[in-house]
Amino acid sequence: MIAITNGKVVTVTGKTLENGTVLIENDKIKAVGTELEIPADAQVIDASGCWVTPGLIDCHTHISNFGEPSTYPGPTSDGNEMSDPVTPQVRALDAVNPYDYAIEKVRNAGFSTVCILPGSANVVCGSGVVIKLRDVETADEMVIPNHEPMKFAMGENPKRCYGLDRKLPMTRMGTASLFRETLFKAKVYSDRLKAAESDPSKAPEPDFKLDALVPVVRGEMRCRIHAHRSDDIMTAIRIAEEFHLDYTIEHCTEGFKILDALKAKNVRCTIGPYLWEPSKQEIWNMKLENPGILADAGLTISLTADTGSQTASLPATVGLLMRRGLSEEAAFKGVTINSAKTLGLEDRIGSLEAGKDADIAIFDGHPFSSLSLCRMTIIDGKIVHNSL
Repeated sequence: MIAITNGKVVTVTGKTLENGTVLIENDKIKAVGTELEIPADAQVIDASGCWVTPGLIDCHTHISNFGEPSTYPGPTSDGNEMSDPVTPQVRALDAVNPYDYAIEKVRNAGFSTVCILPGSANVVCGSGVVIKLRDVETADEMVIPNHEPMKFAMGENPKRCYGLDRKLPMTRMGTASLFRETLFKAKVYSDRLKAAESDPSKAPEPDFKLDALVPVVRGEMRCRIHAHRSDDIMTAIRIAEEFHLDYTIEHCTEGFKILDALKAKNVRCTIGPYLWEPSKQEIWNMKLENPGILADAGLTISLTADTGSQTASLPATVGLLMRRGLSEEAAFKGVTINSAKTLGLEDRIGSLEAGKDADIAIFDGHPFSSLSLCRMTIIDGKIVHNSL
């Protein structure tokens, strides 16, 4: 057993405990409190003067898939299969390298779980994968199975990748039509598969691409839709509602412009990154106040660095967002329990509660201060980073 004692324990879903204790047994949290009995044989970690939080979560990364160090889009980059605007069959897992430069760096910054998504070059980008940043030998040992989302993209990226060659999509209209057409075909394919369960003669010809979208059109697989500009966000919502998708909006950069619409539909948003320069038109209106505005409106927001190793800088970036209106409560939730909800894993990770995975980070100051360091990261009850 491990006992973390004397720290300021941020449970996220409950009270923040001054001089709190967290007990870990095997790979689970056994108890969290202020007056817990510590077994004589426990390994005691004295967190005096430190903040103890759940292991942080970045639910929108390109860790490993973009390959670091590299000159993007150099030969080590595997994040965008830019040979076809519709690639639902590609899987981020197949480009996960457990020895990638970013993994240790992000783990040492207090992150225990990340979702790796394909990039947004395509309208239908492929499936992501959720991993624990375990110190292991193979990607398969890192994966949390059955939580793969499907990535889609609106806006400039698909147009830039294909429109310059006068291929569909050249326009936002083309992007939306291709999105709809692909979902329509997947729905027809799915319906035929259903019919074949009672009458095998109705089975469709096998289609590797459409097969990957069957859980999407059945509402069994979450869709992560890249959309920065307010009109792109609304188009994404329109199409998602037409096909009854389970979806989140990724980036939601101009969400503050359409706050009433987002509130009316209770849209879940993953917001960020905020370390980019205004390199394309759809992020010219990026403002640090956006997450605070959306959170204050009651929307469920997650926060992301949307990159590889720069996820390690996400806590300090969250501090910048707090200075511009994001509450401390929303800040913590944005990289813990809300991100866990985005991944469908809130029953396992994202807060310090008995029975949850023993994923814990210990910081020597406020976790969102640029002056603080993560001194220890624990994943599944194992210490994977220690500088205490």
